[in-house]
Amino acid sequence: MAVSWERDFRLALQDKLPMKIPEQNPSHSLPVLCLLQKRQELVDVDRSLRAQREVFQNRMAVLMQRREQLEQKKQELKGSFFRFDKFLQDAEARRSRGMRRAAEERHRAGRQEAEALRLRAQLADLQRERARLQRRLERLGPGARLLEQVLGRLPEFQEVPELVARFDALADTLAALRLAERRRRAELEEARARLQRLRDAWQDELLRRGQQRAQLLERLEAARERTLHWESKWVQIQNTAAEKTLLLGRVRMAALNLFQLVCQHHRQPPALDLEDTEGQLEQVKLFLLDLSAVLASLPQSEPETAAP
Repeated sequence: MAVSWERDFRLALQDKLPMKIPEQNPSHSLPVLCLLQKRQELVDVDRSLRAQREVFQNRMAVLMQRREQLEQKKQELKGSFFRFDKFLQDAEARRSRGMRRAAEERHRAGRQEAEALRLRAQLADLQRERARLQRRLERLGPGARLLEQVLGRLPEFQEVPELVARFDALADTLAALRLAERRRRAELEEARARLQRLRDAWQDELLRRGQQRAQLLERLEAARERTLHWESKWVQIQNTAAEKTLLLGRVRMAALNLFQLVCQHHRQPPALDLEDTEGQLEQVKLFLLDLSAVLASLPQSEPETAAP
């Protein structure tokens, strides 16, 4: 931009200055005139230069002013751009906040709608409860008047709540008594059922015992028959034992006699007990063996001569 200003200044200076000083004959011009002419030219040039300088200064001032204005506008534009960017950022932030706020508002609206629905439902329930209580109040109105009349006749109760409390206590007592009665009835029914089960079990047990008794009677008869049979057997055994005992006594007597004879033959006193039949028979057996050996050793004729 400074180069263009210098070029403009030079062009303006060339326009103001004379293109060529006319040549004069040195012989005809005076030195004073030349000097005056030169001075005049210098004055004109100086005046022209002052005018050009003023114009240039004015133009430079205007240009500096325009430059300052442009710089100011540039700064303003920068500020505008910065403000616009900040505005965009703020707008984006506001839009984000607005969207979040809108989402929150929608969520809050949904919650409020749900709460409103719940409150409407609760209001409807309360209205129904109010209507029910109103109907109950209308239905209990005669009872309330009756309670007031009863309260007037019962001096021991000062207020209706005392009478109601007494009635509630009596009602609770009655309910407890009814509950106890139901429990007693249930226990009675259970006892009856248990008694019936016991009766059924007793009948079954009685039947089973009868069957066992019949079986035992049959076994008793069979045992009696076996007893009679074995008693007869025992009698036979006793008889046989008596016979065997008698025979055994005879055998023992015979064995004792033989043993005594053997002892007499040997001329020895009996060395064995009288009850030792086996020992006695053993001695008799030994004697018979010795006798058989002796007889076997004798000649054959001796017996014939000895026989008569």
